Amino acid sequence: MNFRTLGKTGLQISEIGYGAWGIGKTAWIGASDDESIDALNRSIELGLNFIDTALGYGDGHSERLVGQVVKAHDKPIYVATKIPPKNRQWPARDGVPAEEAFTAEHVISSTEQSLRNLGLDTIDVQQFHVWSDEWVGQGDWLEGIRKLKEQGKIRHFGVSINDHQPNNAIKLIESGLVDTVQVIYNIFDQSPEDQLLPACAEHNVGVIVRVSLDEGGLTGRITPDTTFSEGDFRNNYFRGDRKQQVYERVQKIASDLDISIDNMPEIALRYVLSHPAVSTVIPGMRSVRNVENNMRVGDGQGLTKEQIEKLKPHRWIRDFYRG
Repeated sequence: MNFRTLGKTGLQISEIGYGAWGIGKTAWIGASDDESIDALNRSIELGLNFIDTALGYGDGHSERLVGQVVKAHDKPIYVATKIPPKNRQWPARDGVPAEEAFTAEHVISSTEQSLRNLGLDTIDVQQFHVWSDEWVGQGDWLEGIRKLKEQGKIRHFGVSINDHQPNNAIKLIESGLVDTVQVIYNIFDQSPEDQLLPACAEHNVGVIVRVSLDEGGLTGRITPDTTFSEGDFRNNYFRGDRKQQVYERVQKIASDLDISIDNMPEIALRYVLSHPAVSTVIPGMRSVRNVENNMRVGDGQGLTKEQIEKLKPHRWIRDFYRG
């Protein structure tokens, strides 16, 4: 496993991390706790040392599973989690004041609940689950972060940037107040390359990449006939003719790169890891098989310059979460 520095935190983290949304059992349907625990344990055996979860994933269920696994291992495993917005608005909306989403009291009480769920004394990276750059200099949320750092309850502070809004954190990055950002970045959504990633590199802010596989779209396993369990959010994400659109675009990627569809997950992960500003990518891995396949990619080897250039035209501007 290759390790990268998580920006100004100085933490040396595995370039393949573990995204623990899928094990929360609310939006992604079908995970069993035993299988999730096996997958987490196997990823750690293979060198992974960074896990990203959230208080909102299954109302703490994901955090409790992560804490159970982390405590079973002797080696350091870095845990990042997230504070849900007080107003429960995903994503953050323009014009909403900071105090409606994050007050110092909410930041502190949510963190203390996460610590109880995880069974840990300290959270390595505490993040806001949504962000608006309008909140820089607004409200008292920063006092809450500073107090938690002083008390040793959190080590570092980050934000999870709104879906497909990578430039909506540039002001925060330039302020010097943030240690890490989490962002959607993949072969389809290449927009972080325009402004966000250069800003993170300039200000030494760690970059955690989510949705690197486009919620499964870039695995090559989504076809026009794919079905999801009742209650699974992907029924909406891939509604209408979206499965057909994704299928056709992925076939074109495989053709342009002259690769098998089976190689798509590896290509998608390596594309993200080929950017020097990226610290880690956190695919959801709910099975031991997926863990073993994805962990092989964490070898420090990105794509060739030729492959990257062939992928640039596959940028696809859209938002399946909303539109």
